Amino acid sequence: MRQPAIFFGHGSPMNALGGPYADAWRALGEAVGKPKGVVMISAHWETNGLAVTAQSNPETIHDFGGFPDELHAMQYPAPGSPELAARVAELTGATPTTQWGLDHGTWSVLAHVWPTADVPVVQLSLDRGLDARGHHALAKRLVALRDEGIIIAGSGDFVHNLRTWKRAGGEAYPWASGFNEAVKAALLRGDEDALIDWVGLAEDAQMSVPTDEHYLPLLYVAAQRGPGDDVSFFNDVIEGGSISMTGVRIG
Repeated sequence: MRQPAIFFGHGSPMNALGGPYADAWRALGEAVGKPKGVVMISAHWETNGLAVTAQSNPETIHDFGGFPDELHAMQYPAPGSPELAARVAELTGATPTTQWGLDHGTWSVLAHVWPTADVPVVQLSLDRGLDARGHHALAKRLVALRDEGIIIAGSGDFVHNLRTWKRAGGEAYPWASGFNEAVKAALLRGDEDALIDWVGLAEDAQMSVPTDEHYLPLLYVAAQRGPGDDVSFFNDVIEGGSISMTGVRIG
């Protein structure tokens, strides 16, 4: 059965503990059911060269500090899949590794999508040697996996500017909402070139994407779109003025 491609706006690690965004992730998991596996591209695993996690039991990585003990104690014991990792390596040339696990960009979300942790998960790294067009081209090599029962997923944020984030909350900055809407419009019309050349998507785009690691996972999901695939959004909220929680489902 052909599986969707999904982008998660993951926001703060605190979302792992629950709340309205987690509720939407849970509803999404119930809607899509259980795939044979997930290939996740997270904003929080950048490498020199391309890598894919290949162990049977990946570690839950707490790659953050200054949060409550309850969050640091969370575990997401989803299995890995050496077989899926080998398939990803075959398609992309990625090097299988056991030196990474599931970082919070992955487990903080999937702990709600599949709370029983029974869907195999592998992570594909962000190769810092690639530009945006290179990431998009690489993502195209993963398309075949959707027909093999695998969900291609990305985890980051369209808009991710921690320097301007309002701890007390508040309205979205105009540049943040403008960029968020421009990304959504490009996704709806299937304009992959506009998504790749994101700096031209909206005025002050670089305020929304001061560094690109939270944006690039979106390209891996956008690249999966094929004829007949619908595009829909969930958790379409900008938190603290400058962190977009918007999620995308393709197919």
